Amino acid sequence: MSTDRPDISADAILHQVGASEVLAKLHARPHVWDTPVPLGQRAELPPFPAHVFPAWVADHMTAVAEETQTPLDLAGCVAMAALSTAAGGRAVVNVRGSWVEPVNLFVMVAMPPGSRKSAVFRDMTSPLRQAEKALFNRVGPQIVEAEVSRRLAVEAADKAARAATAARGEAALSAVAEAQSAALAVESIQIPVKPRLVADDITPEAAASLLAEQGGRLAVLSAEGGIFATVAGRYSGIPNLDLFLKGHAGDTLIVDRRGRTEHVEHAALTLGLAVQPEIIADIANMPGFRGKGLLGRILYSLPKSNVGYRRIDPPPVPQHVTDRYETNLRQLVIGMHDWDDPARLTLSPQAAEVFTAHRHRTEPRLRPDSGDLGHIADWAGKFDGAVTRIAGLIHLAAHIDDGWRHPITADTMNAAATLGEYFTAHALAAFDSMGADPDLEAARTVHTWLERTRPERFTVREAFRGVASKRFRKVADLETPLDLLEQLGWIQREPEPPRTGPGRRPSPAYTVHPCLSGAQQ
Repeated sequence: MSTDRPDISADAILHQVGASEVLAKLHARPHVWDTPVPLGQRAELPPFPAHVFPAWVADHMTAVAEETQTPLDLAGCVAMAALSTAAGGRAVVNVRGSWVEPVNLFVMVAMPPGSRKSAVFRDMTSPLRQAEKALFNRVGPQIVEAEVSRRLAVEAADKAARAATAARGEAALSAVAEAQSAALAVESIQIPVKPRLVADDITPEAAASLLAEQGGRLAVLSAEGGIFATVAGRYSGIPNLDLFLKGHAGDTLIVDRRGRTEHVEHAALTLGLAVQPEIIADIANMPGFRGKGLLGRILYSLPKSNVGYRRIDPPPVPQHVTDRYETNLRQLVIGMHDWDDPARLTLSPQAAEVFTAHRHRTEPRLRPDSGDLGHIADWAGKFDGAVTRIAGLIHLAAHIDDGWRHPITADTMNAAATLGEYFTAHALAAFDSMGADPDLEAARTVHTWLERTRPERFTVREAFRGVASKRFRKVADLETPLDLLEQLGWIQREPEPPRTGPGRRPSPAYTVHPCLSGAQQ
């Protein structure tokens, strides 16, 4: 079949409609820029949900935050660490089947210097010191009695040993038997350990020994973050994460100390720290911290500083609020201290349904390709377990005397899930600070190149030449970070010019925001 219509190329059609002139006008039209979104900035982080706790806890943390003019997050997180100190190692949550979660937590708040962290720690943890003193007063006379008995037994054993050494003939057999019996009597006298709940500036080795001495339970609470440098090997030169990994999971810990080896069947360590914000970024580079899973065990809180907006004369904490908090926390500590076999908390059927629904919501978020938690799977994989631990602590705070007699309710599980979402949002921000999101880090690399070179426009090939590295091995690797920079308003992709002949298409080009390029609008 033939036709008289001549072939018309795409280039000819574009020429006929004046495409070049239209594109030239588009390029000439000034672009109106909005303020770009800082890299890594998320929506405002959620406030600490104090209302999920029983009133005696919520009222005190709120009042302390008001008196000290500090974010509620700080008092709230320290209160959680205090509850964990009271119940850690003394209670576990039977989630389902063989799934059991201990109720000890690792909590870390990032606050700038001068934020009155020490004052908040003192107010929220003072009942723990009071409980330590009460426990010592209870066991003190037993310690004195055992020490006197052992000293007398040692003297008797020494005397019997000297007699056995001097005995001869038939009397020697009887003397040796008496010496052996006296030595065994010394070994049978056990001196009770002085109760200790909290440590502060301590090495991992000393903490492990103290934890073993205290029956496998200990809390490290500090208004500083020096423990991380110590764990990373500041003194020994060798990272020592064993205590922190096993102490969070409730695993068996083997402690070599004082010439003997001790086995702690279920180690329970609580960690409650307030650190400076830069520590968040630093710990990601400490040897083994992420690879071995320590960072994935921490609940992070990054409250916004209120320095410059504080009240000068805030009201003090009402005395009845302080008294109730101190009485209840001290009672919880003392009541659970003697639980050698941990109390087992169960979920009511309704709570189990709430938790199952929560897990269904969490699972898709872990997908590496589309889930918002995919890039922090080491943390998110422990998220559901953390929610049950939190539920256990809220439950025990609501039932100070007999929490093991009652199942965890649906309301308590919903409260724990609410607190879990708070920590999830803050964990995403914390891991952003650590550079955990590869796409965001790639965008930061390109942004840094733009800051250094300050072009008004650039092509993709120019960007590749400027940032080529192990991160960007081919031009296509720039696609995602450039898209992200465009979404955040730092760059704007230019329309592609029409092809005017055979050959390779021109490299895509981008216009740069004037605040980054230095150009005048």
